[in-house]
Amino acid sequence: MPKTKKNVQQRTRNYATIIYPESAIKNWKELLANSHVPCFISPYHNKDKNPDGAPKKPHYHVMLMFDGVKTMDQVKKILEPMGAVGCEPVNSTRGYARYLCHLDNPEKHQYNPVDVQEMNGANYQEATELASDRRATGREIRMFCQRYKIISFSSLIEYADLYREDWIMYLEQSGWLIKEYLKSKAWSQQNGVEVDAEKIKEMVEAETSDKE
Repeated sequence: MPKTKKNVQQRTRNYATIIYPESAIKNWKELLANSHVPCFISPYHNKDKNPDGAPKKPHYHVMLMFDGVKTMDQVKKILEPMGAVGCEPVNSTRGYARYLCHLDNPEKHQYNPVDVQEMNGANYQEATELASDRRATGREIRMFCQRYKIISFSSLIEYADLYREDWIMYLEQSGWLIKEYLKSKAWSQQNGVEVDAEKIKEMVEAETSDKE
């Protein structure tokens, strides 16, 4: 049968849907897991509001990320047995993943990214992280080490494992920077040559003032 505008469907890799717990089947998460499609399940959206201030019906957002392009009909075959509502193509993986917690919508309720459920190999932090986020995380870790006088990389890792899982990916990918920072910090302290940032600033300002 020749392809026409009517029977040619858009194909893309990523799709989104909504799950209302009271109308979805009880084991919808199990069906998602068994689909073997990488996906994210948002935190439970139970604090969203309509423009008039009325509360929205509590729900979950789900984003599926296929290895290859799929038509909407193919995706619906996965979603409909779960009782999912709607199926829409996702134009930006990062943009929609961030929307799961309203990260770029300060006017909306902010949900905790830690509560996003990852399935079938999907990695939420990797999908949503911006370069500015990575820099902010590195700065936060260094300030934490300064505040609590941490110079042991192993102590930092053990703390992050227990209490700051959100730091782990940064430390896995950019741990060399923190490791070198702590190593240099320890050496400077042991040799009595450490100069804090405020002192360096004073010296730079004094030198600049002398040149004027």
